[in-house]
Amino acid sequence: MEQLNLENFEADIHRILISRLDLEKLSRVNSTQARQAVAGVVKEIIGEQKVPLSMNEQQKIQSDLLDEVFGLGPLEPLLRDAKISDVLVNGKDRVFIERGGVLEKTDTTFRDDRHLMQIIDRIVSRVGRRVDESSPMVDARLPDGSRVNAIIPPLALDGPTLSIRRFGTGPVAAKQLVELKSISLEMMEMLAAAVRSRISILVSGGTGAGKTTFLNILSQYIPKNERLVTIEDAAELQLAQENIVRLETRPPNIEGVGAIRQRQLLINSLRMRPDRIIIGEVRGEEAFDMLQAMNTGHEGSMTTIHANSPRDALSRLESMVAMTNLNLPERTVRQQITSAIAIVVQVSRLSDGTRKVVNISEITGMEENVISMHEIFTFNKKGIGPDGKVVGAFQPTHIRPKFLERLRVSGIFLPPAMFEQVLEVN
Repeated sequence: MEQLNLENFEADIHRILISRLDLEKLSRVNSTQARQAVAGVVKEIIGEQKVPLSMNEQQKIQSDLLDEVFGLGPLEPLLRDAKISDVLVNGKDRVFIERGGVLEKTDTTFRDDRHLMQIIDRIVSRVGRRVDESSPMVDARLPDGSRVNAIIPPLALDGPTLSIRRFGTGPVAAKQLVELKSISLEMMEMLAAAVRSRISILVSGGTGAGKTTFLNILSQYIPKNERLVTIEDAAELQLAQENIVRLETRPPNIEGVGAIRQRQLLINSLRMRPDRIIIGEVRGEEAFDMLQAMNTGHEGSMTTIHANSPRDALSRLESMVAMTNLNLPERTVRQQITSAIAIVVQVSRLSDGTRKVVNISEITGMEENVISMHEIFTFNKKGIGPDGKVVGAFQPTHIRPKFLERLRVSGIFLPPAMFEQVLEVN
């Protein structure tokens, strides 16, 4: 059959299938049995139509319809590919993916805008959210923790759009990052020691740089006997601790009321006896409450922020604190930042698609009215190799951090050579 006819025939089969299925009964049996039952019904319907199909065409229709009933339709084959890190749907027939840090267009299509809207509705309804003309933007997540953003008309001019940021099926190990040369072993050991010693860390970077992934990795070094509270807009963190409470913001309801913001969750979390508070991303007025929490007994807390450099990250924090309208003096705000945060980690996605920790800086105090900061490790980019890969080295600055004394008090001793060794990256 021609491609267009096959798509029309598949749509007809899908309509007949939905009319015959008892979806409520299917929801009460396990997924394997349900898929087998639906596959049998599909085969039966195809036979009834008496349309000549090859075995490959029959299998494709059966596979597509199973994905439609139990998954996310045309997106399912893409989501099964572990190498794909982003799925970007710009319209019903314009689907792009990121694989290995490089964007490419796919042959994946939806029947029409209505079909794409059905998939978006299925995603957001699973987490109790909605998207419609009165609320045309939504953040949600998939069961594996992948982050989803959808925006529909009238805000999206060319039809519904969908962005899926993949987070894999489990936490990434620090060892993997070192093997991928995203960070040197010495840098990872230093950060691990800082986490164990309850030194607060701010992870900074651009969109898609790997901030949340890196925060997940750092959290693996938090002692198991500590109580954690996480606060996120859309739950992405995958922490391995047992004593953990996960909180998520709530958008306004259809009347435009009932929204719960990060700041409200943060204030409430202070009454939940946390040892550490981990905020998925600080982006507004909650920055002030976060700094207050870090300065009043919740050392070792961590968060991420969108910024192009460690210095930019501190400037953004100042701007966020100003959003609280408390009219605090500039020097007071900077003193709060200096007291609360000790380390700023800058992560970046390079031109070849690789993600690296390009800078680790320590905040050392105030000099007059300026926050003083020095670099401990940097990634020194030297150029592009014949294969298109970035060539460079992780370079220590030969400055020993001031927090080494805090590590020593905690019983952790880092060798001096750690701040001398250079690791080439090819």
